[in-house]
Amino acid sequence: MDKQQEFALRTVEERDVRFIRLWFTDVLGTLKSVAIAPAELEAAFEEGLGFDGSAVEGLTRVSEDDMIVKPDPSTFQILPWRGGPQGTARMFCDVLTPDGEPSLGDPRHVLKQALAKAKEKGFTFYVHPEIEFYLFEKQDDWSQTPTPIDEGGYFDHVPRSPGMDFRRATVNMLEQMGISVEYSHHEAGPGQNEIDLR
Repeated sequence: MDKQQEFALRTVEERDVRFIRLWFTDVLGTLKSVAIAPAELEAAFEEGLGFDGSAVEGLTRVSEDDMIVKPDPSTFQILPWRGGPQGTARMFCDVLTPDGEPSLGDPRHVLKQALAKAKEKGFTFYVHPEIEFYLFEKQDDWSQTPTPIDEGGYFDHVPRSPGMDFRRATVNMLEQMGISVEYSHHEAGPGQNEIDLR
């Protein structure tokens, strides 16, 4: 067992984590999740967790349905919004075939291969992600057109807008998870917001 696995197991016990979410994506980027109990974590590190790959978009054909998700302990994180007593942690997973080989339909594997090829050719991969989203007033009848929470524009300071508080809370959560935030601001459209990651 490596040090990252030991750290995850120790943290789960010390922080009274009750659920560990194993995350991976299909080929379209849709997040998939399965929760395991703390007692199953060591086995998940060693053997992975079997699942029906034919039920996940783009992963495998029905005739090759057995697949394995194996958690990557370097991605272990307690979810701040599920922290406290009996909290929840998460790890991203690699998707493997039953013989332990990386699945060709696993986006993480495809990215790792692409990064390795780029490095061989002398390229360095940089990414600067940003999260853009709209916030709307709460309404009971969603058959009506949603109303943006404000009429602000690009970089506008919108006093008393819940958008500012929402961005602040989101930035705090991201930073609690070790995700560096460069800045956040109101975007061009009504109710439109942006958070830029480092």
